[in-house]
Amino acid sequence: MSLRSLDEIEALTQKALLAHGASPFAAAEVARAVRQAEGRGNKICGLYYVESYCLQLLSGRVLGDVAPQVTTPRPAVVHVDAAHGFAQPAFTLALVPALDAVRRCGVATLAVGHAHTCTSLGYFTEQIAREGFIGLGFTNASPIVAPPGGKTRGIGTNPIAFSVPDGAGGIAMQFDQSTTTVALGKITMAQAAGERIPLGWALDENGAPTTDPEAALKGSLVSIGGYKGWGFGLMAEILAAGMTGSVLSRNVKPLKAAEGPHHDLGQFYILIDPETSPEFAARVQALADAVAVDEGARMPGEALDMQSHVPVGDTVWARLRELADAG
Repeated sequence: MSLRSLDEIEALTQKALLAHGASPFAAAEVARAVRQAEGRGNKICGLYYVESYCLQLLSGRVLGDVAPQVTTPRPAVVHVDAAHGFAQPAFTLALVPALDAVRRCGVATLAVGHAHTCTSLGYFTEQIAREGFIGLGFTNASPIVAPPGGKTRGIGTNPIAFSVPDGAGGIAMQFDQSTTTVALGKITMAQAAGERIPLGWALDENGAPTTDPEAALKGSLVSIGGYKGWGFGLMAEILAAGMTGSVLSRNVKPLKAAEGPHHDLGQFYILIDPETSPEFAARVQALADAVAVDEGARMPGEALDMQSHVPVGDTVWARLRELADAG
């Protein structure tokens, strides 16, 4: 394990993506997302995914040189077709017209269709909040969640994310989580490390609780809060697939598989201008003050720390170098 700078991580990730066929713009945008995930300690959405990105570029499962197409079918509706490429460059191209729309209309939506997995959904809603707007995001994923009382996978972990601006270019609240008790990546990481998982995370293929990650991956994950989490997951599915024209989770193959059909996932964002309510800033601050009454308590994401150097496993780093030198 060695400490690596975020500059090193971003540069080597970008080089690896370029070596496997990504365009300079796509490689830069994905590498920027990997950098932030690593800097925030979000290992599941950082270097953990880079090898699969590269292998899927080679197989054509993700298209690295496509040009996303942005359209505005209504004054406050922005749609971008990622064309089976990465979600990050598609979002970047669509963000400016979406920001223009929310400034004009007070509320706007941004739909990203036919995209590769976006990994960290909060990465995108945070960008909206740093522009001064409330950002709500929804996405879907490969099927791994059965309905409460069932055992047939119907939807993915289907993350939701909310980011709220503080009025000064910062973040008052950041909330980003899967609608399952745990993200799928934590199961696969436990499997790779030969570790057990806590009871309550997953069910085996017969619908029985399990602590075996192998059995969990053959079975299903548990919705957070039972029926309540299941409902949030379904709504994320409806918005991410229904409002973007993308595929339902049930038809998505495992996200990290080197070969297979395009992910064809969707992300759906709602942008809200808080200036439409003159009391917004004061109410958010009063809420934050109320939360902070207890020592150690704070709003989620109130202090988003970014480390300049992060620990990276030697095997992971060596593999990244191999990928970067492949060209």
